[in-house]
Amino acid sequence: MGEIRSAREIAMEKIERLGEASEEERLEWRYVPEGSKLAAMYMDEKGSLISALGKYEEKVKKYVLRGLNEVLVRNISLPENEVDKKKNKRAMEGLKAIKKDQIALENIYSKIRRIFEHYQNIGNEQKQQAYIELKNEFEHRVRQALQQQLGSLGGMKVDVEKQPQFHSEWRRRQAQLDSEYFRLLNELKKELLAIT
Repeated sequence: MGEIRSAREIAMEKIERLGEASEEERLEWRYVPEGSKLAAMYMDEKGSLISALGKYEEKVKKYVLRGLNEVLVRNISLPENEVDKKKNKRAMEGLKAIKKDQIALENIYSKIRRIFEHYQNIGNEQKQQAYIELKNEFEHRVRQALQQQLGSLGGMKVDVEKQPQFHSEWRRRQAQLDSEYFRLLNELKKELLAIT
């Protein structure tokens, strides 16, 4: 019969099979998180990216930049409110400061701006219309259900906006309306990550 080994022994055996981490992997593990931390500080308006990057040697700068890049791109989102708009602007300014290919960057930014503009104008109109349609639909269903149960409604007013089912359905429809915007924005964010 085989010998019983502890989970630690099995894990150590697997680590030995993996071998020693390369210099490249060690640099990546150390400096990508530092870049992420710098980006977070920058987004909180607690630092300058250019002066922070100047502190790193050339051989590690690419890892710091990767961490910066990932966090800044992740901070770009659909502009639901003024805070989102400010955050988007800050992240996009940060990317502009660290990217070399400014022409490709500006091309993607113009596409992102169009998505934001469409989202704020036409997207909001679509949401308002969808909200009114859903509200009318719910009122009709509730009235029908009440009429079947009570017979006559008299002057009874129905406020469906206080119903949890209404809010649940509205969130579902809102997500459905936003899904195309998210898809387009995520494609552009992938392109942003690829720009040097």
